[in-house]
Amino acid sequence: MDDLRWLFVGSSIGSLVVVLAFGGVVNRFDRRRFVPIAYLFVIACLVVFASLLIADAWRGGGLVGTDTGTRFSLAVGYTFFVWLSVVNLFINSVFWAFMVDLYDLDQGKRLFAFIGVGGTLGAIAGSTIAETVAGMTDSAYLPAGLMLGGAALFGCAIVIMLVLDRMAAASTHSRLGKRDGRVAHVAHLQGGAVAAGQPPGRFWDGVTALASSPYLLGVALFIMLLTVSNTLLYFTQAHVVLERADTFSERLGSFAQLNMLTQTMALLTQVFITTHLIKRLGVGWTLSVMPLMLVAGFVVLAIWPIFAVFALFQALFRAAEYATTRPARETLFSVIPVAQKYKAKPLIDVFIYRFGDLAGVGIERALATLGAGLTAVAVAAVPLAAAWAALALALGRAQQRLDRGEVVAR
Repeated sequence: MDDLRWLFVGSSIGSLVVVLAFGGVVNRFDRRRFVPIAYLFVIACLVVFASLLIADAWRGGGLVGTDTGTRFSLAVGYTFFVWLSVVNLFINSVFWAFMVDLYDLDQGKRLFAFIGVGGTLGAIAGSTIAETVAGMTDSAYLPAGLMLGGAALFGCAIVIMLVLDRMAAASTHSRLGKRDGRVAHVAHLQGGAVAAGQPPGRFWDGVTALASSPYLLGVALFIMLLTVSNTLLYFTQAHVVLERADTFSERLGSFAQLNMLTQTMALLTQVFITTHLIKRLGVGWTLSVMPLMLVAGFVVLAIWPIFAVFALFQALFRAAEYATTRPARETLFSVIPVAQKYKAKPLIDVFIYRFGDLAGVGIERALATLGAGLTAVAVAAVPLAAAWAALALALGRAQQRLDRGEVVAR
């Protein structure tokens, strides 16, 4: 816990490096290559981390936080925390950029919630497996085994992505198929080779696009306010789990329980509420749901600061993020040019997200220094939520204007 704030700083620095490097990869490869490359990079890193932990276990090292834990395994754990904090956002940003490349705005409003169901079901399965395995063993090989299992599933995701890409490129109902057909036609007329789906430009185009577009700056600010809220909730969760569990396996089980509860609620919301909510209320009002929940949740938690209340609050809050806010905010990118989806979008989804973490850490640290409790956090959340909700409504109106072609997304 003492080092957690510094790990958040490292995550923000790592995020900037990754998104700039990814901009260079996007510039050199077409869509059919750079998405698998991104996921292959994740697989390679997981294999390296698992190998290091296995080597440490062979030498007699134990789990981090136990009497047999080594400084080497702790260093690997810290590095993995920073890496995962970056990659966890990065891989999802790449996936959703691919989705908004396939579907237009109207299709996204109908389908994104149901596409998100796949991620929710996967999260429920992952949480269940992690909790079950953690309850069965305290082996030093436990983290490495989970990492290698994840690497294998990323390999399956690459295969599915390539199949989906080929199907979409051949479909006249897909935005991707329509655009790739036009690109191929232009290439034929010009006598040149234009890579289908390749966003041209330079690796820093994402930074310049963000700086020059009020619309994208608004999206970035929305993400940052979301992250500040999540960070305050994250530190609260860490303290609650630390006080509730003693061993590595118990802590892993507690986090898995919280995640499974969150994803189950998210699944119910996705199936029965999200699509209807976006259609009837619009993107702006849908995005404003979380700010309202933030204030209400912290107020209730300040009155009843027990694990059951926290678990319910976090589950509802994160479920709203996954099931309503995520699909709604992804539609914001459906009205901008394709190059910005793969360059500016990772910059917003990864670096700006982690920059918001730093802001959240600063607020949490200031409140902790003052000895403030959950009541103070709830009071601090009120102006934050008000600005967040107002921005959500403004972005919803701006998206409608862009979709109608009233203004040009720079």
